[in-house]
Amino acid sequence: MPTIRVIQKDGSEKVIEAESGNSLMNILRDAEFEAVEGVCDGAMACATCHVYVHPDWADKIEEEGEEKTEDEEDILDMAFDIEDASRLGCQIRMSDKLDGIIVAIPGAKIDW
Repeated sequence: MPTIRVIQKDGSEKVIEAESGNSLMNILRDAEFEAVEGVCDGAMACATCHVYVHPDWADKIEEEGEEKTEDEEDILDMAFDIEDASRLGCQIRMSDKLDGIIVAIPGAKIDW
């Protein structure tokens, strides 16, 4: 089962297991990361599943067919603490190729 390394706001890391095919939003919400609400339930109508994706993983996500679209950019414009690495968790599906992906909760101090 693939894993996700999650950097939390306080800088601590938590590694969680993730079912392939499930969105990062659902995985993080089910793992009870309070900062990932997914209010629109993945309809890309809010930004409450906003996460930072480590740059080393950005190309791998795109190789999986999960490019950041103009619509996603528009929704991210509504989010707080936007970074170049910002993505909507509902738009990224876990796969075995993303095993070990590193994401951070918005507001976490990152230097990527």
